[in-house]
Amino acid sequence: MDTKPIAVLLIEDDADDVVLIQRYLSNALKVPFSIRHADRLSKGLECLSEGGFDVVLLDLGLSNGRGLGAVEMAHARAPHVPIIVLTGHNDDEVAIEAVQKGAQDYLVKYQVSGDMLRRSIRYAIERKKLLTQIEQSSKEIKTLRGFLPICASCKKIRDDKGYWTQIEAYISEHSEAEFSHGICPDCATKLYGEYLEKKT
Repeated sequence: MDTKPIAVLLIEDDADDVVLIQRYLSNALKVPFSIRHADRLSKGLECLSEGGFDVVLLDLGLSNGRGLGAVEMAHARAPHVPIIVLTGHNDDEVAIEAVQKGAQDYLVKYQVSGDMLRRSIRYAIERKKLLTQIEQSSKEIKTLRGFLPICASCKKIRDDKGYWTQIEAYISEHSEAEFSHGICPDCATKLYGEYLEKKT
């Protein structure tokens, strides 16, 4: 069975690091990698605009780059593509800031092995998929916060397509809420008032 290669955009200006990373990824046994290399941030951003990448490996120390600003620019250009930052400096504060600016992972070059890099790429892709699903679910839930046309008589809600549906059906479709039906005291009095009075 053919396995689709993971498309990697490597933005790195150090020739030795490029060769090393290419060697790490060429040794993958289960899932192959296809690598496109850009030696400048501007060229990398152009590649991102073309699309087709599953992950970006971004050198934080590009000679013509902008440090953490490069992460922001890459994330803005392709927000759906996970970014893994590569750096020669082991700095926890910078690592946290890189993640806050859109990176999925932060790897120190001299600590990276082939297994670690391949695992980081796979995890970054899966985390990004999960985050995308969460964001989509959040957008769907937000539809319940806006203006909902509701019938003053039967209490049906008009959906986005103009159809009138029961409120339970509408909420069930737009959230994970479940319903347990009961009757409030006011309705109980209105519907069964005479019976309740007799019982008391």
